Amino acid sequence: MTRNLPIRPRSAFDGSGFAATVEALIAQTQRLYLADGVPWVVGYSGGKDSTAVLQLVWSALAGLPVEQRRKPVHVISTDTLVENPVVAAWVTHSLDVMKESAARQGLPITPHRLTPATTDTFWVNLIGRGYPAPRHKFRWCTERLKIKPSNSFIRDMVRSHGEAILVLGTRKAESSGRSHRMTELESRRVRDLLSPNESLPNCLVYSPVENWSNDDVWTFLMQRPNPWGYSNKELLTMYQGASPDGECPLVVDASTPSCGDSRFGCWTCTLVDQDKSMSAMIQNDEEKEWMLPLLELRNALDVADDRHLRDFRRMNGSVQLFHDRPIPGPYTQQAREDWLRRLLDAQAWIRENGPDYVRGLELVTLAELEEIRRLWVVEKHEFEDRLPKIYGAALGEPYPGSPLDEHLPLGPQTVEVLRELTGGDRLHFELVRELLDIEQRHRAQARRAGLFESLEKALRRGFYDDEADATARAHYRRTTLTRTGAAASEEPDPLDIADGYVRRVGSEVAP
Repeated sequence: MTRNLPIRPRSAFDGSGFAATVEALIAQTQRLYLADGVPWVVGYSGGKDSTAVLQLVWSALAGLPVEQRRKPVHVISTDTLVENPVVAAWVTHSLDVMKESAARQGLPITPHRLTPATTDTFWVNLIGRGYPAPRHKFRWCTERLKIKPSNSFIRDMVRSHGEAILVLGTRKAESSGRSHRMTELESRRVRDLLSPNESLPNCLVYSPVENWSNDDVWTFLMQRPNPWGYSNKELLTMYQGASPDGECPLVVDASTPSCGDSRFGCWTCTLVDQDKSMSAMIQNDEEKEWMLPLLELRNALDVADDRHLRDFRRMNGSVQLFHDRPIPGPYTQQAREDWLRRLLDAQAWIRENGPDYVRGLELVTLAELEEIRRLWVVEKHEFEDRLPKIYGAALGEPYPGSPLDEHLPLGPQTVEVLRELTGGDRLHFELVRELLDIEQRHRAQARRAGLFESLEKALRRGFYDDEADATARAHYRRTTLTRTGAAASEEPDPLDIADGYVRRVGSEVAP
């Protein structure tokens, strides 16, 4: 009986052989480089595909006479600040080595480590603003953490030079969707080998390994030494350690699996069922067991139903129903404080128990902590200001941040008295706390512009007795709208009946 074996993917080296194909590709890259004065931007993640592309570009430039190496080549690597720490350390060190080697070899290659703006980072949004862990229907992370930093850099290049050429390691063999998109963009080429970019005007894309398979990439990396002095064998070892079965064999026939599908990314990612690469690293290498707290925290974020951690109101205080239940909003204050505590506890444990190279690991930067603190105290009116206390308890040292410029209306002890007076009613406590904060912030103003609007917003958020009351009112409004055919903009607002109260409170707090 004949056994059906998987069909081996066609190799890009089948026609002319490995050496001739690579040399032709290097020559092609040289011709494109010399064709104009448009700067190049090479995307580099430290993974196999981007490493292969950068090696081709590096070899192409090294093969040119010094006087022809005039056009700058910028190598950009985006660190989301929640990358797998092993991979992040690998890439950061690679950029340092790359910079030194380019200067020593006289190449116009400049590496750049890009990071998201502090207001866009993962922890500022999750712990500070209360955004729930990303889901496929609420994928708020990719744009903020990855796309914006790189696109901002590329747009700066376009503004400065009028155009930019983006060199990427995208390959058609990655997926059928990727193949379809790349083929569609090929049909719109206005210059040979350069495709338009879908989202960046005046930016063309060069994909030198677009027709390579996974095995082609590994063959190239194993047979061609890294020209900036890094170790491709260590890269292979890293992929091997991230493979669930712990194997990354040489592919000898169609039945031999390749480790080319190993993926590295954010250790906090909840868009996948599980972090297979980090789990495999821990399983395959006892020295990587220090990452266990990260895996545990990631798994805690990835829960099927997190309603118990989230407010029943949306970010703007509104209540919206789906199948007669409120659509959950941001994490509650208690949940956000708990996430911060767990994050800092993990950081403290890793620093104490991990190897030397992670003793100074920062899972969350001081700049992020400062922004989280500002969001809590200023925008969410949580003037208990608990972040410094949580930091001190977790790390055993005083919080190093700057004193708050804001004058807090109540001290911590008075806040606890207020909590007792409201009898454990969270909504009542939050409403009174916010009203007091609004009063304090407007007291010193000569013109109290926005006072009534701020009071009205606070009362909108705190109007309900509890979640059941909010659900019943939202259901009533929806039923009334359906019966009367009123437009959404005509929806009766529960604060309409309290308008006089809003004005009266405003006059009392702002004499």
